[in-house]
Amino acid sequence: MHLYNLTLQPPTATTQAIVGNFSGARQQEIIVSHGTRLELLRPDVQTGKVTTVIATDVFGSIRSLAAFRLTGGTKDYAIVGSDSGRIIILDYDPKTSTFVKLHQETYGKSGARRIVPGQYLATDPKGRAVMISAMEKAKLVYILNRDAAANLTISSPLEAHKNAAIIHHIVGLDVGFENPMFAALEVDYSESDQDPTGEAFNNAEKMLTYYELDLGLNHVVRKWSEPTDTRANLLVQVPGGQLASSDRFDGPSGVLVCCEDHIIYRHMDARQHRVPIPRRKHPLEDPNRGLIITAAVMHKMKGAFFFLLQSEDGDLYKVTIEHEEEEVKSLKIKYFDTVPVASSLCILKSGFLFVASEFGNHYLYQFQKLGDDDSEPEFSSTDYPSYGMDDPSTPLPHAFFRPHPLDNLVVADELESLDPILDSKVLNLLPNSDTPQIFTACGRGARSTLRTLRHGLEVEESVSSDLPGIPNAVWTTKRTEDDPFDSYIILSFVNGTLVLSIGETIEEVQDTGFLSSAPTLAVQQIGADALLQVHPHGIRHVLADRRVNEWRVPQGKTIVSATTNKRQVVVALSSAELVYFELDLDGQLNEYQDRKAMGSTVLALSIAEVPEGRQRTPYLAVGCEDQTVRIISLDPESTLETISLQALTAPPSAICIADMLDASINKSQPTMFVNIGLQNGVLLRTVLDPINGQLTDTRTRFLGTRPIKLVRVQIQRNPAILALSSRSWLNYTHQNLMHFTPLIYDNLDYAWSFSAELSPEGLIGIAGSVLRIFQVPKLGTKLKQDSIPLSYTPRKFITHPGNSYFYLIEGDHRVMGEDAATKKLNELRRQGKNIDNEVVNLPPEAFGRPKAPAGTWASCIRIIDPIEAKTVSVIPLEGNESAFSLAVVPFSAHGGELHLVVGTAADTFISPRSCTSGYLRTYKFIDDGAGLELLHKTEVDDVPLALMAFQGRLVAGVGKALRIYDIGKKKLLRKVENKTFASAIVTLSTQGSRIIVGDMQESIAYAVYKPPENRLLVFADDSQPRWITASTMVDYNTVAAGDRFGNVFVNRLDSKISDQVDDDPTGAGILHEKGILMGAPHKTKLLCHFHVGDLVTSIHKVSMVAGGREVLLYTGLHGTIGILVPFVSKEDVDFISTLEQHMRTEQSSLVGRDQLSWRGYYVPVKAVVDGDLCETYARLPGSKQSAIAGELDRTVGEVLKKLEQLRVTTSGF
Repeated sequence: MHLYNLTLQPPTATTQAIVGNFSGARQQEIIVSHGTRLELLRPDVQTGKVTTVIATDVFGSIRSLAAFRLTGGTKDYAIVGSDSGRIIILDYDPKTSTFVKLHQETYGKSGARRIVPGQYLATDPKGRAVMISAMEKAKLVYILNRDAAANLTISSPLEAHKNAAIIHHIVGLDVGFENPMFAALEVDYSESDQDPTGEAFNNAEKMLTYYELDLGLNHVVRKWSEPTDTRANLLVQVPGGQLASSDRFDGPSGVLVCCEDHIIYRHMDARQHRVPIPRRKHPLEDPNRGLIITAAVMHKMKGAFFFLLQSEDGDLYKVTIEHEEEEVKSLKIKYFDTVPVASSLCILKSGFLFVASEFGNHYLYQFQKLGDDDSEPEFSSTDYPSYGMDDPSTPLPHAFFRPHPLDNLVVADELESLDPILDSKVLNLLPNSDTPQIFTACGRGARSTLRTLRHGLEVEESVSSDLPGIPNAVWTTKRTEDDPFDSYIILSFVNGTLVLSIGETIEEVQDTGFLSSAPTLAVQQIGADALLQVHPHGIRHVLADRRVNEWRVPQGKTIVSATTNKRQVVVALSSAELVYFELDLDGQLNEYQDRKAMGSTVLALSIAEVPEGRQRTPYLAVGCEDQTVRIISLDPESTLETISLQALTAPPSAICIADMLDASINKSQPTMFVNIGLQNGVLLRTVLDPINGQLTDTRTRFLGTRPIKLVRVQIQRNPAILALSSRSWLNYTHQNLMHFTPLIYDNLDYAWSFSAELSPEGLIGIAGSVLRIFQVPKLGTKLKQDSIPLSYTPRKFITHPGNSYFYLIEGDHRVMGEDAATKKLNELRRQGKNIDNEVVNLPPEAFGRPKAPAGTWASCIRIIDPIEAKTVSVIPLEGNESAFSLAVVPFSAHGGELHLVVGTAADTFISPRSCTSGYLRTYKFIDDGAGLELLHKTEVDDVPLALMAFQGRLVAGVGKALRIYDIGKKKLLRKVENKTFASAIVTLSTQGSRIIVGDMQESIAYAVYKPPENRLLVFADDSQPRWITASTMVDYNTVAAGDRFGNVFVNRLDSKISDQVDDDPTGAGILHEKGILMGAPHKTKLLCHFHVGDLVTSIHKVSMVAGGREVLLYTGLHGTIGILVPFVSKEDVDFISTLEQHMRTEQSSLVGRDQLSWRGYYVPVKAVVDGDLCETYARLPGSKQSAIAGELDRTVGEVLKKLEQLRVTTSGF
């Protein structure tokens, strides 16, 4: 078995974000790290929308990012710390729109290790040096400078190691132009290691240490080291240093040390200031719970600066420092606003705040005001004795605030993110859809959602209005060439033409010179200021002064097809003749003297737009009923001569020639494509050679069941093609590569570009008798997301075999359930406590829920209708129970009636796993599945993490035991159990009497149930331990699974052993066989292995395309969705794996990680080709493409076609 791995949806979780002028232009961009990808985002200052400029896979894992700028420079560079054991400096090149590696300095082993630097990065604010540090011991400083040619240079590393020190955070100090300094939070563990009593561990001090880089002596010295709060977790740089122009100081320099419940200002030889972190005044809050800062950002303005710090609840605090020159007068903190908990905060100079959320969607906020003049209480270090440092070991009294809805910030844009995906299903549920949808349970806490992902582009409709009849075509046109917007909409009906003018309103007009008594075949704004209408009996050329020149068709003939551009018109007559017109320099239409007889009825015509600075386009494509397409010359030297011919498999229904940029074919200029739509719903795309007119490199794609119509449109100022069949598809260029994506919209019968003041980039279409004006806002997104909100973190969901509802379980740890919270509030009210209802009733999706002690759970069962996208009903679980698993079981003891069994546990602790009691709740379906009725609860002794229906009974993985239950009157009855599992059973799947069991730490085991002796026996397992998170059966002997470390693998059992086990009626043979390696008597064989770089949360065997082959679709915690495609033939395997080897040498990783060792992080890659790497072939320079194709004995076009075919036929993407 050989597989091809393709990522359909790259990870969307953001681990870090940095801001800077990376393109060297005046505007700021944001670089975000998605763990294994780098993405450059550009916020539009006018609209507040964020666009992706470029996103690239780095085939490694990014651990840290920092932006820096050389002194006096105007451009920022990005420094990347990764698991490659190298420091990388990247430059964004706007000309080629790529990241360029300027420097790659090796300093250690690869892999994310404790003592290899790469975990933390800190830069000198003046861009003179960078420190890269490990979790433990190692810190390196690199000096950055320019050479004579103004290129960036990097020195060899200077060591600032400290043995036996654990590093919590590092930051660069702002010291102006004195020697660069770095501050680190360190804990020395040498004494704790030696001391068996544990006393030294409890007394270990956390040190704030300054390291100075002496530029004169070129080495690093430890300048200063003092103990600070033992709970310190984060350092923030405070501005400092003198201005070059005056003697004024920018700030006091030093750092803010963020600790549990406090913020401390510290600097060498300066007085400390300490303020408490204000906390919410919520009656259910645990008053003893510590509060820490998880993200921070500093922003400098002219002559001032402030900090925004974010607590783990999502509250933002504004911190300011009052100072005179270098002396700090006071440290002040006040509540600012509440946003989702962020992994990074970035403030842009244009007044925006980018919040890269830890979980869920990312947001761009705009500052409305800076919170200076509001009534929010402010806490200052001057309010406390000796600036809050009277006794550093005792906490300051709690400071409180009341959270409020957004006041200082307003949401400008939202970036959809699937992270984290906890479970998924792939089903075709939605009406009139021909491809399956992916349903994912995403998010954490109150911001969780169930999302429906559909392959296609989102469409925003602005107008929808009914028409008097059913038109067969629609056009829009300007009056003159220089008009900014369209003036007329022309609708063609079977018996006439309607012209509407576009103004304040859209109304019918009569005096346009258009013939209204006949249907229209084509409309064109021609020349400088004239209009053209082609109808079955002639051509009308309407001049600017409303005079009309008309060319009539000879007696007894009609025009059947026409194509036009700014200077040329070609019409085909019913006698299979072509008539060619060209505009002369006086604006007159002249007919070419000869007519060309085609010998077969003409079905479709197309000419391209006139190229810039040319008189005409030289080629005409003609599709005839004899299933051919001919390219005919319009060159004055050889007018109407046939140049080339292509045979088709069906009669053509439409042709469209368009010049579009596709960097995989030609990076420097657009390529001329001839798109041919056939009557059987197949689209052919061929490349037309601009020199000799030959057709090459044909690609085919099935679009739908209806004959295809093709329309040239403009999308975001670039040419695109709409292909209309039983679905509407858009062919467009995004980030220089060609994309072909369906529109998620009603089927359109015809469409055209539409440009007016309100929608300058719109499209106009007709569906039946409805006229629709719409636009496609987000290009480049392959999946449209629709979400249904949930209350708590979703855990698992399943489908019902009889209806289309989903049954989903949700559960949150350290959160009180609704009933427990109400009970406690009522108790507080009875005690006469004053309850602030406003705070209690804050919406949890914005503010979260108050944290409760460990072992507290809030949980519910939710029934969802995915077609209507709504929740049907919610059944809360009470008594501190939380749901962990569920299954729909047809119990044969009840005549196969379906029941929902939910595995729950009360008072559960996660690590080590324990609960006071587990339960199996059995529910009956009522109201056709729209409701549930509890039949009974069965107590069990551990947390049931996996349930599944099996031969009319229930199989349950209860902790370490595998059990089979049958239904009884008062509870479920245990029939048989097997207790040989090592840690906990997390996944179950079945075929026949075989049960495949996924053990949390011990990989996959094969068990069999033998009814005659009522035995449940394990007969095969894996030869290596794996931390299983998801699994599925590929066939009776083969299982695919994903583990906690981001690997996907396929195991197979030998078919001889499989048959032997099946032929043994009682299982006595298995019982007496000797186990191998402390396990089962047989071992499975590893067939495939691949590291996807994301924790796999679900795997399904599905077919993504109607009639396509089955693939393994997996989802990852960070929002990844990928597929593993089985190769069909041996030659495909050889061809693609050879291509992959070439790509490994050509395409070096952006972070300097070796792609082969990255994909074989824990176990070497086996029988899987990295499709994401192969797909970067399209972005290689032409010379490299040709060289690789030559090595493979193919042309570049054939290689690209093979890659496209692999992707399209298996995923449809």
